[in-house]
Amino acid sequence: MATNQAELQNDIYNLILNPATRDWERAQLVKLKKAVAAGATFNTELARLEASLRPLAVRDNLTPDMTDFYHKITGEPELAATFDLSRHYAADQPYEARAIFAGGCFWCMVEPFDTRPGIIAVISGYTGGHTENPSYDQVIGQYTGHVEAVEIIFDQRIVKYADLVNLFWQITDPTDDQGQMNDRGNHYRPVIFVRDQQQRAIATASKQALAASGKYKKPIVTAIEPAQKFWPAENFHQEFYKKNRQRYKRLERTRQQYLAVQHLRSKLQLGWQRFKRK
Repeated sequence: MATNQAELQNDIYNLILNPATRDWERAQLVKLKKAVAAGATFNTELARLEASLRPLAVRDNLTPDMTDFYHKITGEPELAATFDLSRHYAADQPYEARAIFAGGCFWCMVEPFDTRPGIIAVISGYTGGHTENPSYDQVIGQYTGHVEAVEIIFDQRIVKYADLVNLFWQITDPTDDQGQMNDRGNHYRPVIFVRDQQQRAIATASKQALAASGKYKKPIVTAIEPAQKFWPAENFHQEFYKKNRQRYKRLERTRQQYLAVQHLRSKLQLGWQRFKRK
């Protein structure tokens, strides 16, 4: 268990003040704080806190920042490594641009882009809603109108926006506007958020080409909407595929199996159309 008392106490105070901390979680933190103030040993109370959090932690049911804290006090600080968000806030260079895509759970939307040449940063977050600085609980509860999305900062000298749009079609189901694969709900709906008229033109032409290709029997329903403010998600969600490899692999395997079946259907659909034209 971590023993840097000053650092952990600071984390505890910040979590108590964090509006995204659930009431029950906050109550456990306040209990520790009061006990230590009354003379109890910090490490003893920290052990009691860990025991209280453990049942929810093993079911992945703590809030994101609380999960990071739990990893820290249980000797897994690498799972709570702080993601550098400075690129999100920094001004872009003349050769840089940004793309924002929503395609279901953002955990599975990062790696396909992050591993491509020319990608500078991929940030998980929330956009398209009506509440400032939403929390994960608020978004998945569908209280804010946001969707889970990724913001991609890329080098236009190496990779083009059209390339990213094409990749987006490959890793999502463009015929499902009620979510993606096992991720159901409005906050998982697929959207291409365009930042200017050039992006809109590229995205629209690409969507029309996909619809005209005959790959899908159902209509292409992915929305194209103006980009709104992008709120970076909690640290726990950033680079999830790197920090939580086993859990990510299970989720990605299910997603890939679904897409493989869909792509096979698309090939059969195209083959049948060519056969009928003969």
